[in-house]
Amino acid sequence: MSISVGVVGSGSWGTALAVMLSKKGYNVNLWSWLEDESKRLAETRENIELLPGIIIPSNVTCTWDLEKCISNVDIIVTAVPSHAVRSTARKLKDLVQKDQVIVNVSKGLEESTLMRLSEVISEEVPHAKIAVMSGPSHAEEVARDIPTTNVVASKEREIAELVQDVFMNPKFRVYTNPDIIGVELGGSLKNVIALAAGICDGLAFGDNTKAALMTRGIAEIARLGVTMGAKLETFAGLSGIGDLIVTCTSMHSRNRRAGILIGKGKSLEEALQEVHMVVEGVNTTRAAYRLAQKHNVEMPIVNEAYHVLFEQKNPKVAVVDLMMRSKTHEMEEVVIEKYNW
Repeated sequence: MSISVGVVGSGSWGTALAVMLSKKGYNVNLWSWLEDESKRLAETRENIELLPGIIIPSNVTCTWDLEKCISNVDIIVTAVPSHAVRSTARKLKDLVQKDQVIVNVSKGLEESTLMRLSEVISEEVPHAKIAVMSGPSHAEEVARDIPTTNVVASKEREIAELVQDVFMNPKFRVYTNPDIIGVELGGSLKNVIALAAGICDGLAFGDNTKAALMTRGIAEIARLGVTMGAKLETFAGLSGIGDLIVTCTSMHSRNRRAGILIGKGKSLEEALQEVHMVVEGVNTTRAAYRLAQKHNVEMPIVNEAYHVLFEQKNPKVAVVDLMMRSKTHEMEEVVIEKYNW
């Protein structure tokens, strides 16, 4: 397959995907928003700060010229932080051709509008063919060819299958899913739960605590997702429980690392400064808190995370408040009479 790819965003995930795709023999353009960064990547052939030791192959062209990055490519991968998706999409609007496919791999929500990122891109680039890709995929591991699986979703089956063909390789298996809402919400909201999981680790709680948090976390993610039009089964898949597991348990996770620092007593600002990278779960917590209110969906973990992050609530008090909520049935939507109780 003769394919060329333009990766918009040279962070760890964008760089890892550029490296992975170039190893399949594709010509890849990698865009940095800073000229100095682009020149440094081109000269050193290494993203020293974010992916040390990973060599950027010669068939990856590093550029800070956005038009050059996406001109005449088949696939455009958007890998910028969620807060930069709209401004980047505006720059892309007059450059994207109707036959090009945009694959968004950023995970988050637009805080000001509560829109999913594919909705943001579609609003700014209405003629675009859009897919989203998500799943358990730390850049540090993908760049080193450690096996994992992801899921790609699109409103059009042909687009999802094209992206599947382009990205799939012996170390990176890709599934398709028509549920773009569920795939995006799972990939973004799990970061909130990962922050909470990190806080639990910082408080020196155990495996039981984290398992309980993750299980109840995916329950409230799914509850909101279904209310917003997603399919329940999507949250049992790669962009749901799969991504949740890896983000809540790995030290590669910026969200978990930030949470650990907060659990140990540091302020949000101190934690973000120490992590020194974008922690998507922070903005997503604010957005998820507002979405829960907007849709009248109960999300107790999200609520407590919000109070800890933005209202300086003591994490230990937040845990007690979660544990002492009114008792309820595990499967809230199930009619208890079904069990002859």
